[in-house]
Amino acid sequence: MEDSRIVELYWQRNEAAIAHTQEKYEKYCYAIAKGILNNDEDANECVNDTYMGAWNAMPPHRPAILSTFLGKITRRISLKKYRSKSAEKRGSGETALALEELEECIASERSLDEQLSAKELAEVLNAFLDMLKADERRVFLRRYWFFDSIEDISTRFGFSQSKVKMLLKRTRDKLRAQLEKEDIWL
Repeated sequence: MEDSRIVELYWQRNEAAIAHTQEKYEKYCYAIAKGILNNDEDANECVNDTYMGAWNAMPPHRPAILSTFLGKITRRISLKKYRSKSAEKRGSGETALALEELEECIASERSLDEQLSAKELAEVLNAFLDMLKADERRVFLRRYWFFDSIEDISTRFGFSQSKVKMLLKRTRDKLRAQLEKEDIWL
């Protein structure tokens, strides 16, 4: 079923929207949640919560790109669950590693929310991503949006793991420089 029709079903408050969403996007949402949580049960729970999140968000939102909309919901829910579980016990995993890697770019005594509004940060990050070469951007997003492991990124793009690590390091350095230029780095 076309995404526009699925969105229309949400707007009509037709429960078939959830079934069609699940049929078309369950694997996609699961991959995002599993990449963040590294736990099948938690990932499945987050995917189910994604459907509820979409139901509650439409209306009033009418997403132009349903996959991106669902991915954002899944990511938000999964990160919330990750933070909750991390508070209970400190564990390791790709999410913790990826977040630690990014901390060097945005570390501050004040929270990032205090430094900028989310919209301003999004504008800076979008401009930064637009400046990157295609491979840099794809690798960066696989690591810091989807929380893929270095090994998975290496396999996906046919790069050695050391090349992926170096590419990510250089991209984080560029991000730090951009944040400093925008006077975001404190």
